[in-house]
Amino acid sequence: MANVEKIYIFENPEQEIGLIGAQDVNLNLLEEGMQVKAATFGDQLKISGAEEAVQQTYDIVAQLTGLIQKGIKIHAADIVSAIKMSERGTLEYFSDLYTETLGRNARGNAIRVKNYGQRRYVQSIRHNDVTFGIGPAGTGKTYLAVVMAVAALKRGDVDRIIISRPAVEAGESLGFLPGDLKDKVDPYLRPIYDALHNIFGKEHTERLMDRGTIEIAPLAYMRGRTLDNAFVILDEAQNTTPQQMKMFLTRLGFGSRLIINGDISQIDLPTKTKSGLIQAQAVLNNVPHIEFVQFDSADVVRHPVVGAIVTAYERYDAAQEAAKQQRIREHKQENN
Repeated sequence: MANVEKIYIFENPEQEIGLIGAQDVNLNLLEEGMQVKAATFGDQLKISGAEEAVQQTYDIVAQLTGLIQKGIKIHAADIVSAIKMSERGTLEYFSDLYTETLGRNARGNAIRVKNYGQRRYVQSIRHNDVTFGIGPAGTGKTYLAVVMAVAALKRGDVDRIIISRPAVEAGESLGFLPGDLKDKVDPYLRPIYDALHNIFGKEHTERLMDRGTIEIAPLAYMRGRTLDNAFVILDEAQNTTPQQMKMFLTRLGFGSRLIINGDISQIDLPTKTKSGLIQAQAVLNNVPHIEFVQFDSADVVRHPVVGAIVTAYERYDAAQEAAKQQRIREHKQENN
């Protein structure tokens, strides 16, 4: 297919600077994600490449500059989200994602959903007592759950935030780490701490933890408790056993919300142990006030390479499973 060129004209320097980003980081992402060439000349952006890709890139630029015109600062994640929505044919709804601010981080920057998968997840949290977020790393499950928990705390909807995860090893040995069980599992909760520090700041987070307003603990610490007026998040839920999952779900008290996040492609349980998250999907699928939100590689909002990595592994796993089923069929035919 012959290459074509299309020119986008910026209305003002602010649009151009905001779109390109520091050291052309946004422009480079756009080129890589859309497989086009893009270069600025004065108030013009020249886009060249395959005709369909050039038109899609032009439309993405128009959407992004529209946000800049409204005073919204564009980041790399916004570029990735626009590319993903263009691939899905939903780019016309891109600006709708920026009509609502979920909160602000410690630097005062607005926190918003980045795609419709995240919007569906946030809406589920608002309208259900229990929400399961299931999908690969990089889809924003943990961060958004913490954002929603903080928002509920600030509104006075809940009195505390409780965040937990199962103490399952992911290739390393907990036994050689110093301290009690909480001390041992704390390094595995780093994504939770990072999210809290991003929203509250490190010092404020530590003060809230000292007061007991925020509690971060291994799943084993949940046994025997009833969690009233709390926003409760279980991370890495794919590593729960069925018994642990049932135990956690039945901690739900009045005025509380439960969020259960996990990635069933990254189960670290012993081979013969069934995942409580997988069982919960089968058992609770039609229970009122419980919703399952599925994410996939298209919802990944990290660097585009992360999405490509997730997709590559999904294809590999599918090919392995297909080959396994083929061997089973051949073995049955030989025995017949």
